[in-house]
Amino acid sequence: MWAYSGPKTLTSICREWGVDAAAEPGGEVDPGYLQAKRSLAGNAPVVEGSGIMRKETKAVKKVLKPWNRGLSSQSIKDDYFGEERRTEADLAERPELREGEEERGVTLERASVNFVKAVMGAVYLHGGRNAAKLFFKEHILSRHLEVGKMFEFRQPTRDLSRLCAREGFESPVARILSETGRASRHPVFVVGVFSGKDMLGEGAGGSLDEARIRAAIAALKGWYLYSPMNVVVPSDVEGEDGKPWQPVLVDGGEVIV
Repeated sequence: MWAYSGPKTLTSICREWGVDAAAEPGGEVDPGYLQAKRSLAGNAPVVEGSGIMRKETKAVKKVLKPWNRGLSSQSIKDDYFGEERRTEADLAERPELREGEEERGVTLERASVNFVKAVMGAVYLHGGRNAAKLFFKEHILSRHLEVGKMFEFRQPTRDLSRLCAREGFESPVARILSETGRASRHPVFVVGVFSGKDMLGEGAGGSLDEARIRAAIAALKGWYLYSPMNVVVPSDVEGEDGKPWQPVLVDGGEVIV
């Protein structure tokens, strides 16, 4: 979600659309829209071009939070990016949380994000749901995300063994498929990981351990990186009777994002 519609992604989309930022717009901009000043990214103002902090910089205030947030809070009570969402009840209980709102400063990234969201809302408002879905598909979902590079297996052989045990498969066994130059300075080994008679993954490396680890990683990616058939999203069943939406199963175990 963050990779497709996060702040940095939406800022990049805004630049691709040719949207420019002006410090002082001219008369073509409605003064009613100029209600927020531009703030520099981060919390440490510096002299431009020098990287040195200004002497008059105020101490950064500690961000006040109404409670300690865990993974469950970030998934249920916060927004879809896990960022804290403060309600009026929180602000009523702790008025100090409102400190800083009078500055009304926004960064260029936040302004770019709001611009893309405003365009998306305008398309939905004036063009309808189908136009909004098509717009989202062409400008957001069309971006290529290499999910395979996001995986980080610290102990792939152990993870693969636990996966096979959980699914009721036979324990994985590594076997040499081919090799060349064993006695040379640059040998190459090709190892396959098998569960019974089924090969789960294949990997090549300069040593047997390297090839075995790569084969285990390939097996894990082959299990997790798949595209379900006939995926139905909630917006596909809106307004239709007799066609309830069913969520797609990602995995039977724990998924850490």
